[in-house]
Amino acid sequence: MPAATDRVALVDYGAGNLRSVENALRVAGAQNVAVTADPEAVRSADRIILPGVGAFAQCIGALTALPGMVEALDEAVNRRGRPFLGICVGMQLLATTGHEHGDHAGLGWIPGDVVRITPDDPRLKVPHMGWNRVTPAPGAPLLVPGEAYFVHSYLFDPADPGHRLAGTDHGGAIAAAVGRDNIIGVQFHPEKSQSYGLSLLARFLDWRP
Repeated sequence: MPAATDRVALVDYGAGNLRSVENALRVAGAQNVAVTADPEAVRSADRIILPGVGAFAQCIGALTALPGMVEALDEAVNRRGRPFLGICVGMQLLATTGHEHGDHAGLGWIPGDVVRITPDDPRLKVPHMGWNRVTPAPGAPLLVPGEAYFVHSYLFDPADPGHRLAGTDHGGAIAAAVGRDNIIGVQFHPEKSQSYGLSLLARFLDWRP
């Protein structure tokens, strides 16, 4: 099956700018995008994208409140090896624990913690908002150097440095992307990152991990 016709499930759990991501995917070449809260549609998809906007606790709560969704994600991604992309808080939910407004269990797919950004320079504001440089680790899949759009107050600190696929800087090192095997998460918003983001989505649509 050509990558452009793969079934892409964009998970709708009430915590993402879904239409912007859907439109960006179509511009990037996707022909079969389903914005869905149906676990069966996620389970049978060829590629899965988990967006996320808001607080960690709110997002993980909304995701786990959808009956069967976490189980469908686990089966499709971890057991069937479907390519997966998490965006912003959708990336952070991959962690073991999020420490935003308390301690909250994440999906635990990539061990690590989500903690508040504390810039070394007190003149730097939090949230980290705007365009910043993405520097991929050697051999990182899908990622290339460039400028992407960020808006976040918390960062993903992976337990294994090998899961850190790209970095950026905001008064200290921040993971711009994490991943392993068929899973990748980006802290920036591809749908807001113009040509850089669209090229990333196009590579994701062709990715055969």
